[in-house]
Parts: sequence; C-alpha cells; structure tokens
Amino acid sequence: MSLLRAIRHNPQVLCRNIIARSLSSHTDGEVRITQVLKEKFPQATALKVVDISGGCGAMYEIHIESDEFKGKRTVQQHQLVNQALKEEIKAMHGLRIFTDVPRK
Repeated sequence: MSLLRAIRHNPQVLCRNIIARSLSSHTDGEVRITQVLKEKFPQATALKVVDISGGCGAMYEIHIESDEFKGKRTVQQHQLVNQALKEEIKAMHGLRIFTDVPRK
C-alpha cells in the first residue's frame, strides 16, 4: 500500500505520528548517530542530526562543522563522515551530509 493510500484510509495514524515526533526531542537513531559523530569528530563545533524519514530511521540529514575538515575538499569531508558512520549506513536508505569548517 502506498503512503498516500495509507494516509487516505487512516489519517489518524499519520496525525499521531506527526504529533509524537514533534513532542519527542530526538529519535534513537538521531541520538546514536550523534554519539558516533561526536566520538569520531571531537573538534566539531556544531553538529545536528535529523531523521528526515518521519522517524523510521531510513534517511538522515547531518550538518557538521569541524576543524578536522580544514584543507579538505567537500567530497573528502563527506567521505570522512561516511567512514565514521559505515555501520549505521548499512541500515539507511539515504543520507544527506552538509559539512563546513568553523569560521574564526
């Protein structure tokens, strides 16, 4: 059953999921990924992990700012993040990564 069809047949479930997601601070996956990235990038000055799959853990968006990215091209920065999350990525459908070096 497609998501749209499921919503048409049972809109209460969608509303409950949206409300539950907005009331909770972070999903288990967000917390786990954040912990891994904090360990792998101890110099990170900013880190945000968001489950953009509606809470099911299939897709995440990551924003990370760290001095460890200094002098590296964007693709190299993303490779570092992918390597840090190699085990977690196995269970994901997709991942959006945004990296940057802190401004002094």
